[in-house]
Amino acid sequence: MPNIKLDHCVMHVSNWERSNLFYREVLGAEVIATGSKWVYRFGDVQLNLHGPGAIGTPVAKVPVAPGGSDLCFEWIGSLEEAQKHLAQHGVAIEVGPIKRFGARGFGTSLYFRDPDGSLLEFIIYPDASPH
Repeated sequence: MPNIKLDHCVMHVSNWERSNLFYREVLGAEVIATGSKWVYRFGDVQLNLHGPGAIGTPVAKVPVAPGGSDLCFEWIGSLEEAQKHLAQHGVAIEVGPIKRFGARGFGTSLYFRDPDGSLLEFIIYPDASPH
């Protein structure tokens, strides 16, 4: 079997300025202009975006609408730090803390939404510590 890892996924946003600010400030994304659209980079993983004036091709058979994504991000730090971070940015926690199973096993998750209503999650693993 070849060595395969996720490179990027695609989501749709309705307002570039609002989404760029949210993903940069709340999620720490590197916001990169790519012509008439943007991408959000998190280390070596990237979110490609469809949005006003920029729909990439090819597209899925049923394209995701703004607010239709569900993404999980690993929070490197404590649960309390994640809760404080979201509160400082005025982001309401919708569900959590709750035990969930992620890419590294069981962790504790907080669910919240981006400006379009997409469901986002911070998962905190028991051994989480800043790298």
